[in-house]
Amino acid sequence: MGMTLAEKILAAHSGKKEVSPGDLINVQVDLVMANDITAPIAIEQFRKLGVKDVFDKERVVFVPSHFAPAKDIASAEQCRVMRNFARETGIVYYEQGQGGIEHILLPWKGHVVPGDVYCGADSHTPTCGALGAFATGMGSTDIAVAMATGETWMKVPETLRFIYHGRMGKWTRSKDLILHTIGHIGTDGATYMAMQFEGEALKEMSMDARFTITNMTAEAGGKTGLMLVDEVTLEYVRPRAKRPWTVYEPDPDAAYAATYEFDASQIEPTVALPFSPGNTKTIAEVANDDIQIDQVFIGSCTNARMEDLREAAEIMRGRKVAPWVRCIVIPATQDIFLEALKEGLIEVFTEAGCQVSAATCGPCLGGYYGVLAEGEKCVSTSNRNFPGRMGHPKGEVFLVNPPLAAAAAVAGRIVHPEEVVGKVGVK
Repeated sequence: MGMTLAEKILAAHSGKKEVSPGDLINVQVDLVMANDITAPIAIEQFRKLGVKDVFDKERVVFVPSHFAPAKDIASAEQCRVMRNFARETGIVYYEQGQGGIEHILLPWKGHVVPGDVYCGADSHTPTCGALGAFATGMGSTDIAVAMATGETWMKVPETLRFIYHGRMGKWTRSKDLILHTIGHIGTDGATYMAMQFEGEALKEMSMDARFTITNMTAEAGGKTGLMLVDEVTLEYVRPRAKRPWTVYEPDPDAAYAATYEFDASQIEPTVALPFSPGNTKTIAEVANDDIQIDQVFIGSCTNARMEDLREAAEIMRGRKVAPWVRCIVIPATQDIFLEALKEGLIEVFTEAGCQVSAATCGPCLGGYYGVLAEGEKCVSTSNRNFPGRMGHPKGEVFLVNPPLAAAAAVAGRIVHPEEVVGKVGVK
């Protein structure tokens, strides 16, 4: 029996000819990452191991992103701990003003390449699986061991196969495909499984769009999400990669736990309603409910790349954010912020009445910079809308793609972009 893409990568990194779901294996890791929430715990556990140094200074990366710039003393202390450890050990460290959101920053900077096993102390580490890597989130204790030894252990996951046929419609984006998928299988539908994405609809996507899909495998309970490497992948990797890579492909006779097939042309722009990414409806269904909103957030590791910002800016160009709505826009990294600045996108957002911030996770996890009050409604391009995710437990978050978020900011309610496009503002 052949192996899936995840199994191929894990076999290669465990020194085995083949592995099967359920096998317990030790795996050599190519990259280890932690952020300002998870790194201090990992550092504490690392010191308990009694080792003096990390396994490879170039393959351990710390990124302050969640509560950075520090919002209070406790946050400042978290950042100080990781900053001091980075200075002490000489690992890769992206200071504020240099980095941004790790899940977008690391592939952008070439730290993750096809064929990697990448372990990150954050649940959205699978984002990098779009490069054909096995990228997975782990707890801080496991990360500490990986930092020290360059190894981790895991159970080989089963693989679910998702095939997207056809071509997406005018306003449908990769965010809609993954929301539709989670709505179909549920938020526990891929628990501890690898999600392998493929099909002609994906082949037409940019890397920006592909990262959005693998990012949200976490919302389906997935261990990792992976895509097959093609020329689009390699065009992204070649100018960035900091080391050689290996392209793996699944065997034709690989065994899958299940295969799901979707016609992308039939998937409409989708909204995940409170309080679950799996609580999905089409924009046509939701728009009829006339949901008035208080806030829009365009950002996060799901949709804060250049493609996302360009699409949102195109909706907002020449228009104004509704007077009763606050719209927060946060580019994912400093490089993306600078590129958006050069393209004039920051000017478009600012003239429209948006609050634009430098690179950070911001309100995505309810940490700061856009926390919701009781009963407030927020339309967001982020990945989670569980109770209390963005602030008050009774605040409501609606997950959408960037064009839908921009349209909602202008209209002051959840609408189809067609209701905004062509109008010079809304009354």
